[in-house]
Amino acid sequence: MLWEAIKLAAMSIRRNALRSVLTLLGIVIGVGAVIAMVTIGSGASQQVQENLAKLGSNMLIVRPGQSTFGPGGNNDSRAFDERDSTALKANLSGVRGVAPSSQRNAKVVFGALNYDTTVTGTTADYFIVQDWTLKEGRVFSEGEERSGTTVCVIGSTIATELFGKADPLGERLRIGNFACEVIGLLESKGQSAFGTDQDSIVLLPLRTYHRRLAGNTRVSSINISVMEAADIPRVQRDAEDVLRERRRIAPGEEDNFTVRDMTQIANTMAATTTILTGLLGAVAAVSLLVGGIGIMNIMLVSVTERTREIGIRLAIGALERQVLTQFLVESIVLALFGGIIGIVTGLGLAAIAALFMDIPFSADPQVIALAFIVSAVIGVIFGYFPARRAARLDPIEALRRE
Repeated sequence: MLWEAIKLAAMSIRRNALRSVLTLLGIVIGVGAVIAMVTIGSGASQQVQENLAKLGSNMLIVRPGQSTFGPGGNNDSRAFDERDSTALKANLSGVRGVAPSSQRNAKVVFGALNYDTTVTGTTADYFIVQDWTLKEGRVFSEGEERSGTTVCVIGSTIATELFGKADPLGERLRIGNFACEVIGLLESKGQSAFGTDQDSIVLLPLRTYHRRLAGNTRVSSINISVMEAADIPRVQRDAEDVLRERRRIAPGEEDNFTVRDMTQIANTMAATTTILTGLLGAVAAVSLLVGGIGIMNIMLVSVTERTREIGIRLAIGALERQVLTQFLVESIVLALFGGIIGIVTGLGLAAIAALFMDIPFSADPQVIALAFIVSAVIGVIFGYFPARRAARLDPIEALRRE
């Protein structure tokens, strides 16, 4: 019986092909929009997490003052110095590295070429903390850090802009009024979570940076990489205790520095992306409601057009539930066709968007299955009223209709 109802539904859809296609559009647009939005949002969330992971794993960022994390933060508190970093390294356990750093924008010059970039003064621990790997060369030696030797490690963007395909190792870059020898080339990391080019960087030993470029001994931030994620809260508390003692902060007084956990920042950004994806998906889901109303409308029209047919079927012995099943199946078939086409369309749009936005294509099978089920449910809900109306027609009245 069900198979016969499906065949009758297919015949009715083919008989009114144009009307059926127009009816499908609402479901196609709704399902396609939901699939596309959720897939793009999932890819964007994955991209944010990958970009944050490039900044370093299990990392704590220590900054003077209570400034907001990220570019544009305001900071009026006393800066750190190299001794603060040394004290943290000596007193913290379970850490992979402690790296002080200061940075400023500068123009680097090689031959007739120049490039505006970020110059960072730091120590060899910086490469461990930030998960940098070397493509060529080496990092700073302990002797070079102590003596403030004019050596540098450069990012791939600097190598491309100033050296092209030539080997930069052993060459001398000019920064301000001094020149430094290139001893290392970093592997590419691409853009950060904040949209900046992480490969546009020149790294100097911290004392070289202070003496040759900054003219002071300030350290703007200290990055701490913790070995185990479970130890992050303990290391964070220990770091706060060490710095409170060094900065002579009395009990009860507010800290004049900030220790931030990158894991919390990553989770916050991921949660924000998820919420935005949910909102976009909810807005797109409104189209499904419109599509359902379209199905109800077309089924009511179909019942009106086929009143005599329904009357004849009821008169020769068809049961109400058989008529109800016929029209309900027709509604469900329409909705499922629309759902399948919408899923394919949505995945196609998401793939194109992922390609142009340079984000991962992250299709979720659960979302696809849910979209298919929702299509069927819409067919049942919005097809039930017209189907019930057809099943409850009086056979005599139906046969009188022209």
